Amino acid sequence: MRRIGITGGIGSGKSVVCKLFQVLGVPVYDSDSRAKAVMVSDGQLRDELVAAFGPETFDATGQLNRPHLSRLAFTDATQLARLNALVHPAVGRDFTHWSAARAQEGHRYILKEAALLYESGAYRGLDQIITVFAPLPVRQARVLRRDPHRTPDDILAIIGKQLSEEEKMQRADHIVYNDDQHLLIPQVLELHWQFNG
Repeated sequence: MRRIGITGGIGSGKSVVCKLFQVLGVPVYDSDSRAKAVMVSDGQLRDELVAAFGPETFDATGQLNRPHLSRLAFTDATQLARLNALVHPAVGRDFTHWSAARAQEGHRYILKEAALLYESGAYRGLDQIITVFAPLPVRQARVLRRDPHRTPDDILAIIGKQLSEEEKMQRADHIVYNDDQHLLIPQVLELHWQFNG
């Protein structure tokens, strides 16, 4: 079974591309949502998070105290690196189990969606990488429509923490252009046929 990574900067539309693959029956591992689940369900990671960020990391019901973690990690680069160093390996373990289950089901290939595919090192061990590309003005407009609480400066700050689009495109095996100029479905179908070959 082939393991294909899919990435793209904020507002590139990688989730839309993933939904098209899902319509074709392709399992998609959403690293962001799985990370949130793993932070609660993985006992080893829970212990590490409490040791690193204090007992208030989880509330009385055992749920992740997101405001507490956000205050600590997203205002301090050192703390954010510490959080990522704990979470990324746990997500890697989860992905290994998840992809083994998909292989047992007989899938020819699966997708691993991750905004920080290169930055986290998650690209290692994947067979190929797809980058979803959209120009900056298109990305900004999409995010502002989707998240009206964000400002253009917020979006630029997020983009500044991600690998540049140019580098993602250079490192990718495939590029899907989601720039409002190219049709998405033919691009996805072409890749689907290649990966199933």
